[in-house]
Amino acid sequence: MDNLTHSLVGAVLGQMGLKKKTGLAMPTLIIAANLPDIDAACAVYGIESLSMRRGITHGPIALLVLPIILWGLMLAFDRWQGRRGKRPAERLPVHKGWLLALAYIGCFSHPALDWLNNYGIRLLEPFSHRWFYGDSIFIIDLWIWIALAVSLWLSLRRERRGAVNWRRPAWIGFTAICAYIFVNGLITGAAERMASRALEAGGQKDALVVASPPPLAFWKRDIFWRTADRYGTASFVPGAGGEVDLTGAPTGMGDPRLATWVKADPAARAFLFWSRMPVAQSDGDAILLRDQRFMHPLAQDRFQVRLTAPDTASHPE
Repeated sequence: MDNLTHSLVGAVLGQMGLKKKTGLAMPTLIIAANLPDIDAACAVYGIESLSMRRGITHGPIALLVLPIILWGLMLAFDRWQGRRGKRPAERLPVHKGWLLALAYIGCFSHPALDWLNNYGIRLLEPFSHRWFYGDSIFIIDLWIWIALAVSLWLSLRRERRGAVNWRRPAWIGFTAICAYIFVNGLITGAAERMASRALEAGGQKDALVVASPPPLAFWKRDIFWRTADRYGTASFVPGAGGEVDLTGAPTGMGDPRLATWVKADPAARAFLFWSRMPVAQSDGDAILLRDQRFMHPLAQDRFQVRLTAPDTASHPE
């Protein structure tokens, strides 16, 4: 998910009452909720960053170590402020145990959210390179933003007014988001089952079917399917059913040039490592590698590689 969502989740967790467990609880939760995204620095590598993101910093070793590092930094910050006489008088004393627990809670919330969309996350890296997908929530969900922001604002306003039940809006917002995620999971499951049955009946056997929520219209699903040599699309709306394109088009992944050309192009290798539903399209004398999930005109430029014939002197076959 985007970092605004991660930050809002960390803040709502604090407003649910966790911020009263120790000093520096709120900044710890918010920072920890974003911490695995330190791998965003690899964006300087362009398309090759697709094989680097949501990997090692989202895996079990990082999720064990990163909270401890943050915990140590927050303790050091508290001591530094104390020595300089800058520590706010109203801040709660730092409870080391709770501070560490909150660092883990915030950090664990990150992969839990990232798993929900169809971009992918390597939850077991470095022990396994397998990608995991939830296919239930769009990567930037406006409705989640609104629900989290409103519940956070209401909770903070009640707290400033001295209301006893200031935690309630945060709890309601958190519960609503959990219900929203659950319902979206049910919609995705129904969409994929519908498309799979239609494809099976239409003679497209053993198809991979991926349902993806579009922006804003969370109740709808854009569906992508592929077999060994063809790919196509479908759509689904709960209560109205869906339509499936049973014909599809060739994936192009059987192009004999691919094996040699990919070897000579690190961006192509990175792209294929990340790609869940790759498609190869002729582009003059080149091959355009794309992914079915990200072929929308607004996204396709950031998720494609143009392959050309390698210099055989530098890359002999």
